[in-house]
Formats: sequence, C-alpha cells, structure tokens
Amino acid sequence: MKSFFGAAAFVLAAILLWTGVARADGSGDPKAVKQEDGKYYDKDGNPTYNVKPDGTVDWYTYSGFIRYHSECHVCHGPDGLGSSYAPALADSLKTIGYTDFLSIVANGRKNVNTANENVMPAFGTSKNVMCVIDDIYVYLRARANNAVGRGRPEKHDDKPKSAAEAQDACFGTQ
Repeated sequence: MKSFFGAAAFVLAAILLWTGVARADGSGDPKAVKQEDGKYYDKDGNPTYNVKPDGTVDWYTYSGFIRYHSECHVCHGPDGLGSSYAPALADSLKTIGYTDFLSIVANGRKNVNTANENVMPAFGTSKNVMCVIDDIYVYLRARANNAVGRGRPEKHDDKPKSAAEAQDACFGTQ
C-alpha cells in the first residue's frame, strides 16, 4: 500500500510540474516577452522585470526598489527579506500571483493562528502605494527570482515618458 501512495504522489508531482502548476514564481515564468514604452510583460500579460547582461535594470524594477523601500520595508524588511514583524515578500511572490498580490495590498490580509496574529493593512486608498503598485510588484518579482541582488540597482534605464505621465495623472501632479 505504501508503494501505491508513493507512486501516486510521484505521478501527481510530475503532472503538476508538467502542467506548470508548481512554479517558483506564483505568476508563472517571469521571462519578458513583450515591451511597451519600457514596461515589460510575461507571456500571461503580468508585469515583469528586464535585467540586461551588464546588470542594468528596467526603469520599473528600479522604481519598485525605491517605492518598496519608501513604503514597504518598514514592516517587510529591506530587500523584501522579511522581518520579525512581517513576512519576506521575496519569498511570498514565489507562491502568489500578480492578482493575489494586488488584492492583498489593496484589501489587506489577516492571518491568525495559535502563535501569531499577522495583519497586513489595506493600502487600496494610498496613492503612494497604488500609483506605483506594478513597480513594487516588478521589483519583488525580480527579487523572488534572484534576478536582482540586495541593495539599490547600480544601473537602470531612464524613466520613460509614459511612466512620468502615468504617475503625474495618478498622483494628481499635472
């Protein structure tokens, strides 16, 4: 009977791997297949990062680093590595996808068990977060996939005009 369950578990694992359900990145393969005005997307249309062979990151990954460290690292630790207060988002993005990430940030989350009570406040009305949420996601996705290391990326692409316009419109600075 043990060998049957072992074989069944092996077959289930193989099916999950073959179908792409078990992935390191909750949003699937992070490879950029499309680019629009300096913003990169994976095959499923999720925002993703682009790191050139010389280490230059796209604008949105760089902006995500800046925005993450201004809004998120107080609880989630520098470089998405977590703290005693909140989990490592670089690890979380290995299991959750883009839409789940957006939902958690916008609506908050409460996890309660016998040892802990973790509360993520809702940031859905915070322009400082929601106007740049894709940037934060892209940066954390790059960290989750070890595409960028710790600390500020040394080189980055220039800010696209479309990014400046979108931020001005969202923040109401136009």
